Amino acid sequence: MAERDGGLPMLSGKVALITGASRGIGYGIAEALVARGDRVVITGRNEDALKEAAEKLGADRVLAVAGKAHDEAHQAAAVERAMETFGRVDYLVNNAGTNPVFGPIADLDLNVARKVFETNVVSALGFAQRTWHAWQKENGGAIVNIASIAGVAPSPFIGAYGISKAAMVNLTLQLAHEFAPAVRVNSIAPAVIKTKFAAALYENREEEAAAAYPMGRLGVPEDIGGAAAFLLSDASGWITGQNLVVDGGLFLNAGV
Repeated sequence: MAERDGGLPMLSGKVALITGASRGIGYGIAEALVARGDRVVITGRNEDALKEAAEKLGADRVLAVAGKAHDEAHQAAAVERAMETFGRVDYLVNNAGTNPVFGPIADLDLNVARKVFETNVVSALGFAQRTWHAWQKENGGAIVNIASIAGVAPSPFIGAYGISKAAMVNLTLQLAHEFAPAVRVNSIAPAVIKTKFAAALYENREEEAAAAYPMGRLGVPEDIGGAAAFLLSDASGWITGQNLVVDGGLFLNAGV
């Protein structure tokens, strides 16, 4: 890859908007795209964490817009500022998500379920609508929705989260059908990734948790960053409506 002064890759001309990108999977995706020369707009609830992420990624490549993903005013502001600053939004990554409850679905507070869907699914639709009308409808592009293996198999005690991620997979199919051929839309379904968000699933027992994975380890944000970068590239130009499971081989154990 060609480099400019300072060792940074030359600008690709492409711009991505990534929600929930101050840390974890979202940050890993932003890092992968910046590394190849894209400019990125990152969002997140915590303004300080977002600013820190932008500085680490490179202030000349990154625009940070703080806000809550389910807030329609924030969705509008993020897309508007992307267009004002960079003049385009080629790629959208819907990564923002929440999982505020752990327990059996029979006792699930329905207000919590509504919150999960607002953040994990409805916000993704809102961002997709806005990037479509602002740029992608006339100019093309690609969308990646971050789902989860919890959306393709039962996941005891995180049922609301799993149901929302199943909806995210179906949202991907709907958008892929309606936005074709201008925009390709795919989703990624990670297994456990070593992030603060998923810490409760492996903290103090990482070796035990990793033993279930044929690849011998849990995932890291860079694993999802690489997958997303592929789906947001010309190398995947004939791929749309797919849900890419990135699970370290976990599902290979299904028949054992």
